[in-house]
Amino acid sequence: MSKIKNKVPFRADHVGSLLRPNNLLKARKKFNNGTISASELRDVETTEIKRIVDKQIEVGLELVTDGEFRRSWWHLDFLENLNGFEGFVPERGILFEGIETEPYDVRNIGKISFNPDHPFIRDFIEFNEIVGGRAVAKQTIPSPNQLFHRGIRNIAVYPNIDEYADDIIHAYRDALRAFYDAGVRYLQFDDVYIAGLNTENLIAYEQELTREELIDLALRVVNGVLEDKPEDLYVTTHLCRGNYESRWAFEGSYAFIAPTLFAKEKVNGFFLEYDDERSGTFKPLDYIPSDGARVVLGLVTSKFGELEEKAYIKQRIHAATEFVPLEQLCLSPQCGFSSTHHGNKLSEEEQWAKLKFIVDIAKEVWN
Repeated sequence: MSKIKNKVPFRADHVGSLLRPNNLLKARKKFNNGTISASELRDVETTEIKRIVDKQIEVGLELVTDGEFRRSWWHLDFLENLNGFEGFVPERGILFEGIETEPYDVRNIGKISFNPDHPFIRDFIEFNEIVGGRAVAKQTIPSPNQLFHRGIRNIAVYPNIDEYADDIIHAYRDALRAFYDAGVRYLQFDDVYIAGLNTENLIAYEQELTREELIDLALRVVNGVLEDKPEDLYVTTHLCRGNYESRWAFEGSYAFIAPTLFAKEKVNGFFLEYDDERSGTFKPLDYIPSDGARVVLGLVTSKFGELEEKAYIKQRIHAATEFVPLEQLCLSPQCGFSSTHHGNKLSEEEQWAKLKFIVDIAKEVWN
């Protein structure tokens, strides 16, 4: 508790996923081909998680993740293991800038609830044992709002979207309790859905609702999930614009969502992407309450390996203080390094250099 109280998110933080090493990618391919067992794959995953935990501590981070090494997708592995959903292969993937993703998605097939045997619970328990108290073990999961993309809800099961929302809220409340009982004290929602509500084109969203109604629903869902969370469970939200092989899904500032979500979402921190011109200005940060969430500025890109100029990053942090006090700010990469098993276009050495770069800047700015 002493390592985390009043610290989440950390001055130097990171979103979660890390580049999968080649031996892990090869092992997963062998497992998918049926040439090694699930336990053999898990042994490889465990070995690599131990290595990256040590490495994160070595570069100076106070929090560590498992790199999402036991999953293929940042969101789908979690969602398809909830009761009421299944994974499937659609005809097409999702269009990103200059690329189409590998086709895979989830769909609603029945009434929704949390699966008490969800594999992520066991995964965290083993991960936390590896960390052994040397740092704070951070757990990442997709936001409940990821389940509101158009086409996921089964109208035959849930003709009413409010009933659908209520069951998702209850399922996630149970998930948070299960994670808490397993030892999680720092949990992050990854949310492409909410960030996407800033785009002009809302074709992927429920057409029966306006943008304003969709934003209000997103707030109701997250705050509903957090309503009875334990006081010492710290929750953040990462608002992501898409991350697939160093490509993005959409552009736009946070202007549409800021008056509602920045002002009223009851999280301990927002991880925000500010690594290039697609991100817009810091002006929407004006809606962050002065006594509210910390803002983690994703000023260092995870998409490419070249290090930014330290002076430029410091200047950007200073620019953000026009809207949020320095003591309320933190620094991180703009996204994970490998939101899917495919990974971004940089080397593992460059990845570690980025994280150490963030730690070094944070020490200079906040110490």
